[in-house]
Amino acid sequence: MGACISDARGGQEAVGENGGNGNRYFSQAYANETSVMAYEAVDFLNKTKGSHGLSSLLELSLSASNLRDRDFLSKSDPMAVVYMKKQDGSLEELGRTEVILNSLDPVWITKLRITYYFEILQLLTFRLYDVDTKFHNVPTQMLRLDEQQFLGEADCFLSEIVTKPGKNLTKPLKGATGHTGAGQWSQKFGNITLQVEETINSKMVVEMVLRSANLENKEIFSKSDPFLKISRPSENGNYVPVCKTEVKRNNLNPIWKPVTLSLQQAGSMDNPLMLECYDFNNSGNHYLMGRIQKSLTDLENLSKSKSGENFYMPTSSKRDGPNKILKSQLFVEKFSMSTKHSFLDYITNGYELNFMVAIDFTASNGNPRLPDSLHYIDPSGRLINAYQRAIMSVGEVLEFYDTDKKFPAWGFGGRPIDGPVSHCFNLSGSDRLAEVEGIAGIMSAYSSALKNVALAGPTLFGQVINCAASIAGQHAEQRKYYVLLIITDGVITDLQETKDSIVKASDLPLSILIVGVGGADFKEMEILDADKGDRLESSTGRVATRDIVQFVPMRDLPTGETIAQSLLAELPMQFLSYMKSRSIEPFVD
Repeated sequence: MGACISDARGGQEAVGENGGNGNRYFSQAYANETSVMAYEAVDFLNKTKGSHGLSSLLELSLSASNLRDRDFLSKSDPMAVVYMKKQDGSLEELGRTEVILNSLDPVWITKLRITYYFEILQLLTFRLYDVDTKFHNVPTQMLRLDEQQFLGEADCFLSEIVTKPGKNLTKPLKGATGHTGAGQWSQKFGNITLQVEETINSKMVVEMVLRSANLENKEIFSKSDPFLKISRPSENGNYVPVCKTEVKRNNLNPIWKPVTLSLQQAGSMDNPLMLECYDFNNSGNHYLMGRIQKSLTDLENLSKSKSGENFYMPTSSKRDGPNKILKSQLFVEKFSMSTKHSFLDYITNGYELNFMVAIDFTASNGNPRLPDSLHYIDPSGRLINAYQRAIMSVGEVLEFYDTDKKFPAWGFGGRPIDGPVSHCFNLSGSDRLAEVEGIAGIMSAYSSALKNVALAGPTLFGQVINCAASIAGQHAEQRKYYVLLIITDGVITDLQETKDSIVKASDLPLSILIVGVGGADFKEMEILDADKGDRLESSTGRVATRDIVQFVPMRDLPTGETIAQSLLAELPMQFLSYMKSRSIEPFVD
């Protein structure tokens, strides 16, 4: 579902050693040089493991009931207009339905397409208008809305719709400021019903096994370390990375592990894709070894014919002549298409994401009563505290996927009243109950704990992770997946114990999100996130079965990107990897 991944996690990830942070939602400019310096697309791939996070193209259907009748001699002629709220608070129009004549219970035929991003809160606004008779022959996109009679509006997050059974949501219409009927809450404006369906291209995936032969060596004292990157053209002609392989060390005839690519990512079977082979470099300056431009249809034909395609090296300009054809070739060893279960298939069929949070109460955070403390809470209620912002950013996304909204909330590294230092205590103050009600409950419990818990230390994660793993293990047979958010200001002192806990938890329905706040050196934290190296190994030599950790230092967030966007992009794929590892189907018999 909007993801392209390689099965390989052992060894070095293909791209991801330059430490940069690109914005995943921008189209990256296509680099045309042989030596790729500070290549933004590398950052893109580093952050997303070759994918756009979880995205899915949805078709939105609309209907309404019991609308107000604004006509004298007939019934209203309703049309719906759909907007999405942008980061600056303004509304962007996504589309309009057709006009239904003489109906207070319209069912519109027009379906609007919306791309769903799991990690982003997408607020939709629906406004209904009675279109005047004299405009019935005017295309709906040309209609001036201020010349039509307002019937009512409704707002909802796209996450609200996709988490409902059948992906179907009914909302009451209300008046809106600046329109007729504003403030008339006693009036009945009717209801609007919203339903979404995933397009087939979101679920259709291609799996390929790719290999190369006779690659030109770019190294002096060893052989090259090749990986493949696949990109597609964007609307403006630039190429956007959508897929990559793992790195093959010291190998000029590599066979990469299978990669999967959805039709949505490719655009279509006939969309021209750019396949580029690079020699991996730890500095991030990956050297181009050759390119090929082929569609999925072309790649399928290569697989059928068992023939190879020669790479070429682009020339810097037309005056330098045609591209240089290389001896090295690309082969498609396997090509298959199938329909895969999507993340939303599981969510729609009753699977939930259960949110848990753990907060660092070590003394290095500073005195909570002083404004320079990382735990300082603004009396005005503004969320200036980094812990608050992290909880709110991640929690407000995940809460839609948890029906009871009862969230375990813990602290670690603090000394509760009349007790020893604890590395896993309930923020609620209760000895037995760790759960609080909703995101507001977490915020309230956190604020209260700051008044009743003395900051201490050291910074230990092991007990909190073990507690979360215990809960996940007790409910492993239920339709639940757990997400633990750990927020910390310092370097952990129980690194090996934490590794052991994570390796053990990798078999459970659990993901761990870690946010680093403040100015500490978080290099050891990055070891826990397997994006940039081998999977974690325990003290007994056991290797993690899945990558379940995502670490983000808050100070390194790209401009315009939220904590949730950075932390949650990989979560759906971690969810799906667990379901696949257990052969768990989304549908109930």
